[in-house]
Amino acid sequence: MPEAVGPENRPVVRAVRASDADRDRVAVALHEAFVEGRLTMPELEERLAAAYAAETDVELATVMHDLRASTPQPGDWAGAAPTSLRDVGIIAGFQRKGRWMVGRTFRGLAVIGNGEIDLRQARFIDGETTIHATAIIGNVTVVVPEDADVHIGGTGIIGGFDHHEEGPGTPGAPRITITGFAFCGTVYVERRSANAETPNPKGKRAQRRLERKQRQLERKQSR
Repeated sequence: MPEAVGPENRPVVRAVRASDADRDRVAVALHEAFVEGRLTMPELEERLAAAYAAETDVELATVMHDLRASTPQPGDWAGAAPTSLRDVGIIAGFQRKGRWMVGRTFRGLAVIGNGEIDLRQARFIDGETTIHATAIIGNVTVVVPEDADVHIGGTGIIGGFDHHEEGPGTPGAPRITITGFAFCGTVYVERRSANAETPNPKGKRAQRRLERKQRQLERKQSR
């Protein structure tokens, strides 16, 4: 007689720890499902949260249980949908940070408030993006990866754009163009490492004022 197969004889399926790349591939697949109409916006937001909280491949499979199993390969973000196209803070602030998909353009508006657009953990669908930052009686800070290729422009009236961090990046790094409009406000650009904490804005501005005074003094001494 064939040997009975009981629960104690069944192979044990062991979960494998999920990587950031695994979570990103599932996030791309979820965005595609949303664009195709197979997920609503609340469902997309709920599943994205679950995907980025997943610790194993089994948990990621649960997120995708009723969707197509195929997901993009690493580095293939073509066709992916941006997480967001804009953020707005009016008499308040806004913050966009963490893991998110950034498209060719993103707009941030701060009116009588401050905003932050953190691109350090973002995935660039096309390898580059243009950030349109508008600061009206407020400030917008754009945080870029240390190795990014950064180009800064824009129009300032009783305000302006900080060009300290403008410059070329390393080969293969994302290209980031920052433009927009500042009125009685400033658009700051900061290069930070992935693990760096957000600096105190007042301390940052004080340090920049000190640096400007030192440069002015050096110019006077050289005359």
